[in-house]
Amino acid sequence: MSQPLRIATFNLENLDAGSDRPTPLEARIEVLRPQLLRLEADVLCLQEVNAQPSTKGGPRVPHALDRLLEGTPYEGFRRFAGGGAGDPNLLADVHNLVILSRFPIASARSVRHRLVEPPSYRPATARPRPPAGEPVAWDRPILAVEIDLPDGERIHVVNLHLRSPLAALVAGQKESAFVWKSAAGWAEGFFLAALKRAGQALEARLLVDEIFDHEPDARIVVLGDFNAEAWEVPVRMLCAEVEDTGKGRLAGRALVPLERSLPETQRFSVIHHGRKAMLDHVLVSRALLAGYRHLEIHNETVGDELVGYALVEQATVSYHAPLVAEFALIAPREAAGQ
Repeated sequence: MSQPLRIATFNLENLDAGSDRPTPLEARIEVLRPQLLRLEADVLCLQEVNAQPSTKGGPRVPHALDRLLEGTPYEGFRRFAGGGAGDPNLLADVHNLVILSRFPIASARSVRHRLVEPPSYRPATARPRPPAGEPVAWDRPILAVEIDLPDGERIHVVNLHLRSPLAALVAGQKESAFVWKSAAGWAEGFFLAALKRAGQALEARLLVDEIFDHEPDARIVVLGDFNAEAWEVPVRMLCAEVEDTGKGRLAGRALVPLERSLPETQRFSVIHHGRKAMLDHVLVSRALLAGYRHLEIHNETVGDELVGYALVEQATVSYHAPLVAEFALIAPREAAGQ
């Protein structure tokens, strides 16, 4: 008899415990905790988990996440977290990634510019313009773990949060947070954001290929907030389908977006200015696809993020829908032929 394995992803959108936050943490917990419980996840990948100083000058810890998980099954799960730009194994103040697992984590690593060096670029519209090119670094690392499953096998889980399309900073080109001095300056900032997002996706793709090099039949899942739809460059890079590579023998290294198993009307995780978009994804290898049963997108309560930011005072929700994919695993006795 098989047993289910449920793997989920959820962008919590700036989960924080600071006293200066516009929305009290308890109000957010009241909304977010039921969403986490509904997932019934065995492996849960989270994005945008903020961290607070543990002591003066000490490392940051995710107090808000700890409080959110209190009294839930996830409280006792194994945990791996990261997000620091300097040391990717340390927590940053905002936008950390976290992987929670019911099962043992055999290995864990944080990947940022290990497989792809930061490209060098000299901004054309920067004022003053730098004399030479400068490195364009990713905002966040990628988290990758190997998890020991009850069937005696391992699964590779890659949690990522790619750069948003919001234009990146260009020196001397901003009047305020959302106002640019020139159209050219905004366009160059938009280009830099796209460069960062594509670069992160490339590094994640190289990480996937590295796993396949050592384990051709690897069970891999890459999931999180891609800030891109399935037809856009970052997702296509990660999927690496034969229609793009042009080589049939590479089909085994392609990743499959699980939302394809759902009707198109259900394929959305975000609503932006009335437009439904699928920005969060669960991509799996062919070996893991063999046990795939179904994907759930809990988007019944997702509101329009643009309207929400403009009109809702002290918003408690996340404007991303959580996703959970269920797979069937072979129980240990069956695997042993008993």
